[in-house]
Amino acid sequence: MAGEIDNALRTAAGKIAEYVEDAATMTVITQYVTVSPTGDTDFGTAKPVARSIVKLDGDTEVIMPLREAMAGSGRLEVDASLMELHERNVSAATEYRARILQALVAALPVRLR
Repeated sequence: MAGEIDNALRTAAGKIAEYVEDAATMTVITQYVTVSPTGDTDFGTAKPVARSIVKLDGDTEVIMPLREAMAGSGRLEVDASLMELHERNVSAATEYRARILQALVAALPVRLR
């Protein structure tokens, strides 16, 4: 009986380790679609607005499209409202990942920590 419990605990710990490895890199992509004059939307035509890759060690990569502020000026600008939306998406995903990882660690028996 004790051996079965130990095996079950090892299996659970292995599954948690797999999840932590998968969660080591989180990618958030914010996309947009256009709405036709009739109100129809084809989600299959979604195009990216911004992408963030956040690693568990804190390394982060953010890619966002920029446009020229005025033709020929060479000055670039980002759409502030779209970036704010993307930042909220990244925050929500980061908080969710943290809660899941905390719950997984809390679920481990003390002797496996």
